[in-house]
Amino acid sequence: MLRRNSFRLPRHPASVGLARRRVRDHLADWGHAPDGRALADAVLLVSELATNVVRHGPLVEREFEVAVTALADGSCLIEVSDEGRVEPRLRVVGEWEETGRGLHMVEHIAAAWGVWSRGRHGKTVWALVPATA
Repeated sequence: MLRRNSFRLPRHPASVGLARRRVRDHLADWGHAPDGRALADAVLLVSELATNVVRHGPLVEREFEVAVTALADGSCLIEVSDEGRVEPRLRVVGEWEETGRGLHMVEHIAAAWGVWSRGRHGKTVWALVPATA
């Protein structure tokens, strides 16, 4: 069975925690084990992707969208959309730098990830979390 939920949040640091809680609650309601690795990974990835929007999204944007889809095989798809057109990219990070490792974490945890263009409406960054991580 396929289940999907999407919601919009204000572009504010407090929204990152709210995105985590809502994704965790939806996946748990849909049968993902509350202490399971897939749920924990999905929450971690939505946290990172939402943080990127809050920190790097267009200044004029007031909201962003988060979507979580539970797939029939137990995996889930996380999507975070904003109005920005600049695609996030992995970058080289120095040993002592405190930021810039988020997409490396996404790359390591997700089975796949990428960016979908929404044309003049921005982009969606997505990550696929396998059922058994």
